[in-house]
Amino acid sequence: MYLDASKKKEFFAKHGKGDTDTGSPEAQIAMFSFRIAHLTEHLKENRKDYNTQRALITLVGKRRKQLNYLADKDITRYRAIVKELGLRR
Repeated sequence: MYLDASKKKEFFAKHGKGDTDTGSPEAQIAMFSFRIAHLTEHLKENRKDYNTQRALITLVGKRRKQLNYLADKDITRYRAIVKELGLRR
C-alpha cells in the first residue's frame, strides 16, 4: 500500500506535535495533501475512474475545510502550513 503506518508516523511527527498527534489540523492537512497528490497521479493514468475522482473531490473539500478552520483559529499556523506544503488559494 502507498501509505503504511511508518509513513503516517513520519507525517504526524513532522507536522503535528508528536508522532501520535493525529488530530491537529496541520497533521490532517499534510495527510490530505499526500493523499490528494497520490490520487491525482492515479487519475492522470486512469481518467475514467470516476469513483477515484469523487474521492479526490471529497478530499479536496475536507482539506479546504481544515484550512479554513486553521485560518480562523490561528492565522500564523495557517500561513506556516500553506508555505511548508506549497499550497495556494
